[in-house]
Amino acid sequence: QVHLVESGGGSAMAGGSLRLSCAASGFTYTMNRIRTSCLAWFRQAPGREREGVAVICIGGSGGQYADSVKGRFTISQDTSMKMVYLEMNSLNSEDTAMYYCAAGSVLHSRLQTGNIEAGDFTYWGQGTQVTVSS
Repeated sequence: QVHLVESGGGSAMAGGSLRLSCAASGFTYTMNRIRTSCLAWFRQAPGREREGVAVICIGGSGGQYADSVKGRFTISQDTSMKMVYLEMNSLNSEDTAMYYCAAGSVLHSRLQTGNIEAGDFTYWGQGTQVTVSS
């Protein structure tokens, strides 16, 4: 059974930083011609749809990011592939949201769009709140 547990959320001032962590257990990493295992961070603010923030996959050279966070957020994974992190810098009020860790076997064709969606992922954590005040 797959379990994803997020931590590290909280409050920050605009311009500040936070680091989110996600502990992933029970997730099997695989890759073939069609799909590859990925971990991702999504966020959802009140009244808005869940938005893909960053994704990292096995066999990839690095993460993919939403335009709104490029240059400010960095997704990374430890060598055991059981922890995924989201380093968030230069935070602003638009970053205020519940942040979710997600895992799944994602189609290569979906990754090539550069725009991941919630439906691309099977497993979800409970979320951790990030609040940025100006």
